[in-house]
Amino acid sequence: MRFKLIIALIDDDKTTEVMKAARLAGATGATVIGNARGEGIHPAKTFFGLSLESQRDVVLLLVEQHLSRKILETICNCAAFDSSSGSGIAFQIDVEDAVGINHQIETLTKLVEEKL
Repeated sequence: MRFKLIIALIDDDKTTEVMKAARLAGATGATVIGNARGEGIHPAKTFFGLSLESQRDVVLLLVEQHLSRKILETICNCAAFDSSSGSGIAFQIDVEDAVGINHQIETLTKLVEEKL
């Protein structure tokens, strides 16, 4: 079984909703790293040195490769990445190897067989 790592940078007020949607699309879990900051094309607005931008969460999802594109698109739609500038990004990278996921392999095998 091959995996991809989806990395999503999401406004912290959308993280719970995105996580639920990703699970419905086939994700079996995630790691959330809170209080990330970023800057896109336009510099972040400040007021006396304090950032006016909302905090972001970094969500890491290790997913089976056949499910990865659907999960990525689900995250994009749920967080409205394409409809408004500065709402976040998500991308996926190949994973060469992973350990500690044997307990999920059986569940993922059934899920992938149903989807294919």
